[in-house]
Amino acid sequence: MTSIPPRAAPLPPDERRAALIASTLSLVLAHGPDVSTRQIAQAAGVAEGTIFRVFATKDELVNAAVSSAFDPAPVLAELRDIDGTAPLEDRLVAAVEIMQRHTRRIFRLMNALGAAGAAGAERTHRQRTEHAELTHRAIVDLIVPDRDRLRCEPAGAAQRLKLLTIASGHPAFVGCDPMSPSEIVSLLLDGIRRRPDPGPQP
Repeated sequence: MTSIPPRAAPLPPDERRAALIASTLSLVLAHGPDVSTRQIAQAAGVAEGTIFRVFATKDELVNAAVSSAFDPAPVLAELRDIDGTAPLEDRLVAAVEIMQRHTRRIFRLMNALGAAGAAGAERTHRQRTEHAELTHRAIVDLIVPDRDRLRCEPAGAAQRLKLLTIASGHPAFVGCDPMSPSEIVSLLLDGIRRRPDPGPQP
């Protein structure tokens, strides 16, 4: 006689919603927006009917999943957790690693969504602008302690770091050979021109 495994304890509503969104986002990244509620339910480990006790329609769930990819809260939390006492280069390398993970996921999502993604991106332009500003401020905060070592203001340095990170990670620009975080930070702080060896210091 085959035994039926016991059901997992039900999650609180907020946790169930978050689990459904996370599972749906993973499926959308892999397969695009035309995932079925059956696939979502299997990925989340719930009955298909559970989805509709949380979301009115599948489209509502997919839209919530896509919006979650642009949520700045996890990125900001990681940026703020960077050790402020570490050397400037180490702080910026850590920041680039965080931004690269986020931008790679966004690029994958936009590619998976295709034309629908472009339309959705236009609708959330203001939201994305606000999120970008919050990220910018967090990076500025990482740079401020070393402002006297730089030839530009921390805000300018943060903007250049973001531009280098996004451009050097875009598949259309770099293909399968993106720059590493340490290369990006070195390019920002040191440039690419050779400098004369100053020789031994007295």
